[in-house]
Amino acid sequence: MSNIRLIFGFHAITSRLRQNPHSIKEVFLDSTRRDQRARDLIKLSETQKVRLILCDEARLDAMFSNTRHQGVAANIDTTCSYIDIEDVLETLTEPALFLILDGVQDPHNLGACLRVADAFGVHAVIAPKNRAVGLTATVHKVASGAADSVPYISVTNLARTLRKLKQHGVWIIGTAAEANSDLQFTKIDGPVAWVLGAEGEGIRRLTREICDQLISIPMLGSVESLNVSVSAGICLFETCRQRNNIKS
Repeated sequence: MSNIRLIFGFHAITSRLRQNPHSIKEVFLDSTRRDQRARDLIKLSETQKVRLILCDEARLDAMFSNTRHQGVAANIDTTCSYIDIEDVLETLTEPALFLILDGVQDPHNLGACLRVADAFGVHAVIAPKNRAVGLTATVHKVASGAADSVPYISVTNLARTLRKLKQHGVWIIGTAAEANSDLQFTKIDGPVAWVLGAEGEGIRRLTREICDQLISIPMLGSVESLNVSVSAGICLFETCRQRNNIKS
């Protein structure tokens, strides 16, 4: 399986150029673009010494069929950004905060979760290699740079990873609609990992059994569930709110 992957969109590629330029093999830019965003991208590519290829729109369309690529794409080497759980845990100077996604297969949902994770200072997003979308070009586009600012760790065995986090003192909290504990009455303290599943299916049975605690998000309307990125935002906001109250 090749380690080279295509990403597209100005936000995603500009962020990658600034934060991890060595992972970029080349950037493709629509030669008809003369706007400020294109000029800034050209300048940044030159500054970072990344090869930039001017090409016609038809070549970009062939790379991304039926996708709004914005006239820019890049080949990236995914091995240049590899990171594992130990790398994160060993460098933390504050209580850990992880977002674990069990079974999220929609790239728009993953991209939105990465943006939420970036907004609330999550140290890493963790997901299984199987039954998960991974960092596709669409994920990079939707994440608007968060795919490079927040470590994304793909693991072979999610259950083993959860147990490893527990050994490091991380409290594992899963979300489930039928859980007896309500988020608004739950004390969140110390190192925490939030576990969320795909909308409709939720987290898997084995994952639930490993969690230290299951909580539900209070729902006052008629809908039965929330989009996973919305749920992630609510849980992470409450975590940060409680932590900030403790500090003050």
